[in-house]
Amino acid sequence: MISFEEAISTISSLAQPFKKEYISLENAENRILAENIYADRDYPPFNRAAMDGYAIMLSDWNKGLRTYSITEIIYAGDVSKSDLTSGHCYKIMTGAATPKTADVIIRKEDTHEINNEVSIIAETAKHFQNIALKGQDVKNQALILSAPYKCSPQTISLLAAVGKATLQVYKLPTVAVITTGNEVVAPGEPIAPHQIRNSNQFLLKALLKKWNITPQICEHIQDNKEALTKAFKEGIKNQLTIINGGVSAGDADYVPAVLKSLGVEMIFHKVKIRPGKPLWIGKTPTGGIVFALPGNPLSCLTTFTIFVEDYLYKCFGFSNRPVYRFPLLENRIKKHQLTDFFPVKINRLQQGLNLIPYNGSGDITAGLDASGLALQPDVTEELKKEDIISFYPFNNSL
Repeated sequence: MISFEEAISTISSLAQPFKKEYISLENAENRILAENIYADRDYPPFNRAAMDGYAIMLSDWNKGLRTYSITEIIYAGDVSKSDLTSGHCYKIMTGAATPKTADVIIRKEDTHEINNEVSIIAETAKHFQNIALKGQDVKNQALILSAPYKCSPQTISLLAAVGKATLQVYKLPTVAVITTGNEVVAPGEPIAPHQIRNSNQFLLKALLKKWNITPQICEHIQDNKEALTKAFKEGIKNQLTIINGGVSAGDADYVPAVLKSLGVEMIFHKVKIRPGKPLWIGKTPTGGIVFALPGNPLSCLTTFTIFVEDYLYKCFGFSNRPVYRFPLLENRIKKHQLTDFFPVKINRLQQGLNLIPYNGSGDITAGLDASGLALQPDVTEELKKEDIISFYPFNNSL
């Protein structure tokens, strides 16, 4: 049995960057950029009117002129046909290119227009007022996104703005999800008092979906060596195999032995943590990775969040997965010498973490209202209110 820190270090050493591919921008949601993005020109690419109004020369204003003849109306997308002369202005719309001869825009609300003449009632004017200057947001060839970077809707909007119709991203891995156990039945099927429903299969699929990953194989297998061997033989052809259940020390916990018979090299079995101590990690003959997670609901959620996600972060090019630090808003005592992960909820008003009451790793409600997991080190028996602790958000985001 190894420490939590040793387990994380070992998993990091196993992680290899996924290959890269090109995709269209419209398919980029939640994908991980594998290329740096640079501005293809200045942004704004021209002096842009920030609001509807009248563009004048500051020199005219400084001379005391407050009434101007309208030379031209400029709409967004138009190009001005004439330069300003003293006593004249442009009537200009938001987003339009402001000609170089105009260096102030007076908003429409501060004017009166009659018969192609406009009177200004504003009390002040200053250089480039209400004009977004060329290049003030981003300069041409400036780095605007550093890979790796997860594509959100806002990211996609930016990528479209800089002309990226296709993107280089990390390829999604092939994944197998295999749950095990005679006591497990699918939702919707008849259930006996001694059986439980297969919540972990749906949990794992949903957690992977947050990474935009859909398993190539997703099935449930009874605790039978022959059936497990057949399923695992197909599963380990994938880059990542996630097995749930059958990794403890019971007579029917066949998973480690079956994997060994298929040539999967055990990297470690059991970590000094709670919940999730029976975690099993192995490497397939073709270089794939196997995570065999314990079967209790909170144990499954914890080991995926802490270990599988750490592996995915590294394979998608991130140097480190995000771990946040928050104050604990309550006291907490543990009575064991293991690193403890426990569900907490972010209290945004008090800017800290509240404990979520639960009844052990088999409690199906343990993660329901939780924002993520907090860590209590193995050597720390008591956490006190206002102690700053590590926090791992659920669902690949804060």
